[in-house]
Amino acid sequence: MKHGFHIPVLGLAFSVDTPLKVAKFGINSVVSIVDDELIERMRLFYLEKNNIQGQPIQKKDGDYRAKRITAYLNLLKQLVEADVRAMEDSAFLPGSDLNKYFDLLPHSSPDKKIYLEMSKMEPGKERDVLSHKLKSAIQAGDIDVNIMSKVDKINFDTKGVTLEDKHSDALAALRGFAYSTLRSSVVLSAGMNPRLYQYIAELSAFLPNDVGELEKKITLKVSDFRSAYIQAKYLVKKGIWVSEFRIESGLNCGGHAFATDGYLLGPILEEFKQKRQELLQELSGIYKSALLQKGYLQVPDFTIRFTVQGGIGTAQEQSFLLTYYGFDSVGWGSPFLLVPEATTVDDETLNHLIHSEREDFYLSNASPLGVPFRNFKKSTAEQERLERIRKGRPGSPCTKKYLISNTEFSETPICTAARAYQHAKIKELETQQLSVEAFRAAYHKITEKACLCDGLAAAAYLKYGISKPKESTAVAICPGPNTAFFQETYSLQQMVDHIYGRAPIALSDRPHFFINELQLYVDYLRNYIQDIAQDDRKVKFAEKFKVQLLDGISYYRTLGKLFGKLNVFDLPAFLSGLTTCEEQLLKLQH
Repeated sequence: MKHGFHIPVLGLAFSVDTPLKVAKFGINSVVSIVDDELIERMRLFYLEKNNIQGQPIQKKDGDYRAKRITAYLNLLKQLVEADVRAMEDSAFLPGSDLNKYFDLLPHSSPDKKIYLEMSKMEPGKERDVLSHKLKSAIQAGDIDVNIMSKVDKINFDTKGVTLEDKHSDALAALRGFAYSTLRSSVVLSAGMNPRLYQYIAELSAFLPNDVGELEKKITLKVSDFRSAYIQAKYLVKKGIWVSEFRIESGLNCGGHAFATDGYLLGPILEEFKQKRQELLQELSGIYKSALLQKGYLQVPDFTIRFTVQGGIGTAQEQSFLLTYYGFDSVGWGSPFLLVPEATTVDDETLNHLIHSEREDFYLSNASPLGVPFRNFKKSTAEQERLERIRKGRPGSPCTKKYLISNTEFSETPICTAARAYQHAKIKELETQQLSVEAFRAAYHKITEKACLCDGLAAAAYLKYGISKPKESTAVAICPGPNTAFFQETYSLQQMVDHIYGRAPIALSDRPHFFINELQLYVDYLRNYIQDIAQDDRKVKFAEKFKVQLLDGISYYRTLGKLFGKLNVFDLPAFLSGLTTCEEQLLKLQH
């Protein structure tokens, strides 16, 4: 990697074409391949923009979902490679992409040092030698893809006949990546899907090639060590190597939030730090046995990358994660929503993000998946949802059907954000003779579900003018709470300079990201306790949760004393934040 950071997946639209904006500068990023409709429209848009001939891939075409994904990923690779060639053929001039490539590199980069040396030279043979050397060192960032493992509905043909498992949403998306020309990783998130994991083992693209290389790699996005170990062991037993563990904060993140049972990020990272070598050795042994059984005569030794993301916001935090925990890269997600050079956010949503307050970013039950979801109060999708309720017509039309799962009122699954479901559910509610207060609470629980399939794709349709007639362009966006501290738009250079500490962005009243996450977990537990009544099982869970948080606070106190003198973080403020959260935690009663 040329950089010590990466841009994680951001919803559906927000990073759908991020590689076209940043890969030429050596920056890794992740594209969601959930929505083949969005992907196909983006492909046609970029074909036209670049005067490249191409035909639409229709839904009537066989295996259309996988084919759309393959075609788009191949196009991304083609366009990024063309950008890199153009840089290699250009001259070092102020404001050029070539200069920008090296300006963005961290000062620790050997290439950056050569570039700075060359910049001081007069034109001549010696400068030309260094110029050629630098151009030869240009390396595009990886174009990784993301699949939410649990978004995996079974599909039907035009006659309503159930298709084979390999045509389910997640498996078709995986196949689309596997058949592409990319040499990169698929980031698997949202837990284990045995059907999907079994299918990975059936695709030769994820096995070593003739020269012992992995052209397609597996990255597991996890929230704790146990989950990483279980999933990785399942895969290596099938002869599939896990090239990266991407640890994400359970709550201090954007999108869907998978809270741990009170385990905080710091102790989780410490466990990975202490056990990483043991984990590598165990997985390697299992993997080699599995490949020998598959007929491989020699099994190459592969390494594992460890990366982390979720709420990071300063150069000090970035450096701390790389040096103390020994991680390979840090993910910066939500702050890049405010970098138009890197992400795709429509103008209205971008303006709302800039002028937002902390309370505008909240953990909701809006997702039809039934998983807590980071929401934004000022989004046009949220305003549209509330307006439909005011008009007495809650719920959304359900066109894409990626999140259908409920069969309470129909034989075929339906989405809980759909108008048909919410209408039926409210009718059922009206027969239960509840108190006014109980009815309102139940009604809100039903109508809080929002259409994410359309909403999370709409920003790209608006930004590039590719929406269809009568199609909703209300934008849903799922920024992490860390976004509240970034209150302007930034250039790519400004954000990267901030990440590396060359020109820090002023962030008012922002606690250390460990403290931010801790406060989120205390709030989460408080809300959980309010809803558990006298359920013994849930009471025991809350007690365990609380103990884990207190253990995490003890770990942070030890860490603070260890690093406070080294100016890794503001020790008095850090310890004060711990004390405040601890006091809140001790007051919680179930």
